[in-house]
Amino acid sequence: MNTCPLSPTVMTEPLWHALHAAACDRGETTYCDPETGYTVFTQVAHLKRGKCCGSACRHCPYGHEAVPAAKTDPRRIAP
Repeated sequence: MNTCPLSPTVMTEPLWHALHAAACDRGETTYCDPETGYTVFTQVAHLKRGKCCGSACRHCPYGHEAVPAAKTDPRRIAP
């Protein structure tokens, strides 16, 4: 039996969920997405900005209010 806490049978969310939560807990504004290698802004960064930038960011706390409809790809946006 595989008892690794990060095994696919145990994890139900992408790894970036945990990385984002940990970065926010530390007050960090970015983290590295392990699947793409991209630097991703945390919710901390967006709250410091104070408004939606219109880029369809994964962790936008403003409901993507400034994002054009053509740019809202559900694969990029966290639930």
